[in-house]
Order: sequence, then structure tokens, then C-alpha cells
Amino acid sequence: MKTGTSERVQKHRAALRASGLRPVQIWVPDTRRAGFAEECRRQSLALQGDAHEREMADWLEAAADREGWQ
Repeated sequence: MKTGTSERVQKHRAALRASGLRPVQIWVPDTRRAGFAEECRRQSLALQGDAHEREMADWLEAAADREGWQ
């Protein structure tokens, strides 16, 4: 027998699927993990002065739509 919560979840997911959506699972790095900040810093420093990184940063700046952001 399903609980009220699982029935609601199933109904919600069915409605999402009916609207043309599908579930996707995405795994991302755990920002709470020991060493995460240090690895971010290491990678950032490795890109310092890189021409391709500068080109990408410039492109992102030009393409960014920040209208309405504070």
C-alpha cells in the first residue's frame, strides 16, 4: 500500500511526464568534501594567464544576460 506522500510524488512525476518532461539524474562534485576548495584553487591557478581561458571569459562576459540581476 502506498503512503500519501509517495502517491503525491508519483502523481506529480506523472504530470511532469505528461507535460513532456523526463527525469534526469546529474552527479556534481560534493562541495562539502575535504579538499574541494583547495582543488578549485589549484585548477584556477593553473588557468591563470592562459590565452584560451581569457578568450572564454571575455566571451562569457559579452554573452551574459544580467538584466534584472542585482
